[in-house]
Amino acid sequence: MGNDQMLTELEKQIIAAIQGDIPICKHPYKKLAEKTGVSEKRFIETLSDLCSRGIIRRFGATIRHQQSGFNANAMVAWNVDEAHINTVGEKLASFKQITHCYRRNPHNGWPYNLYTMIHGKDEKACRETVDKISKNNFINNYTILFSRRELKKTSMCYFPDF
Repeated sequence: MGNDQMLTELEKQIIAAIQGDIPICKHPYKKLAEKTGVSEKRFIETLSDLCSRGIIRRFGATIRHQQSGFNANAMVAWNVDEAHINTVGEKLASFKQITHCYRRNPHNGWPYNLYTMIHGKDEKACRETVDKISKNNFINNYTILFSRRELKKTSMCYFPDF
């Protein structure tokens, strides 16, 4: 999109409202609508329109993976032939253990161009996923970067709270 001129003030307020915690109650959209000064019906219609226009592609729960039994995560940097990067990227993105998959430019002695974030119960499980991906996609040049400590974890905030 690139140009926030395409969004109305109400649309920006609704996006801001759903970026934070959604109330756990019988009518969460009604509570959010009250904060934005519109009816629940208008809030839901506007939210639905934002989704149908592709401005919001999805929203949902964020799980604290360590508390849910997934104690290891690894950023894997892959060196993939550029001629096949889209196909390989789509294959890697289809693994349920992978939450992020990005193509980036290689840089000064760092040959990797495809990155995935893999989650597992432990480092062994992550390594098994990497091994399976490597063998199934004929990618032999990669490096695994395990997270050792979380220093910050927040979601992106596109519009300030209202």
